[in-house]
Amino acid sequence: MSEEPYAAIDCGSHSTRLLIMHGDATLVRQVELTKLGQGLDATGELQPAALGRVYAALQHYRALLDEHRVDPGRVRVAATAAARDASNGAEFIAAAAQIIGSPAEVLSGAAEGELTFLGATRELDPADGPFLVIDIGGASTEFSYGHESFEGAVSLDIGSVRLTDLYIESDPPKAEELSNCVTYAGAWLDDVERELPQVRQAKTVVGVAGTISTAVAVEIGMPGYDREQIHHFTLTREAAEDVFRTVATECREDRACNPGLPAGRVDTIVGGMAILVRTMRHLDLESLLASESDILDGLARSVQHNAMRHDAVQQSGPA
Repeated sequence: MSEEPYAAIDCGSHSTRLLIMHGDATLVRQVELTKLGQGLDATGELQPAALGRVYAALQHYRALLDEHRVDPGRVRVAATAAARDASNGAEFIAAAAQIIGSPAEVLSGAAEGELTFLGATRELDPADGPFLVIDIGGASTEFSYGHESFEGAVSLDIGSVRLTDLYIESDPPKAEELSNCVTYAGAWLDDVERELPQVRQAKTVVGVAGTISTAVAVEIGMPGYDREQIHHFTLTREAAEDVFRTVATECREDRACNPGLPAGRVDTIVGGMAILVRTMRHLDLESLLASESDILDGLARSVQHNAMRHDAVQQSGPA
């Protein structure tokens, strides 16, 4: 096993995150709520203010990578739905690569699903499979399935930022705005069973990303973020529906007072919860297992795997 640290950066539609590891030990895990996908549906482009927030986060992360002496060749930088959909996504990727000093890439929906599955299930007992992993992002939602290994994924163009931009204009949201969010989310879900028919065979359903983590934190009434409390918490459909009713019927000022709701998610949590509750209703899920290990962990593990393979080749020398 390589003795050098390695890292992954996930430039998501709602957040930009960094994970630095050494072997199996986590050195740094940070998140900035940068909302890269904000305004994307209206313009087709990543907006200057959103890009500025992400670039600032990446500059901070570059300093942390330097501090921990992470070789640029052991860093994987990836972007997801917002960069996939934006007309200026390539320019963003080039700028991100320049800031970090490592290559950057835009993941396909299938690749995003596979990496999320890898990260979310690596600590779980294979006897609890097959697994369905649900990843509600800012601009897309991925469903990935597998037992002892990944078998398939489907990516939908619905997310917390996207639904907020499309339908929520009032404070608090009007009943018809909420209905539109739930209906629009539901219209996409038939695609899941058509493209991934085995989803209802899952023995364990795992939910990842900010909407689900926030739902757990609000349900617990968590005064500050605590990864250990959220990780592998069982969130029931009843609890998810209760959180949705609470945040959807409050004005922004009151919503911000909910313990467990980060300031950066006050504006988008209603859209995210609409996707979550509609999904749980559609698939008849009584509960799901929240996981704080997700695509970021999958990206990091892929770096570790590639580094170990590279080291093995170097040590073996020429044939």
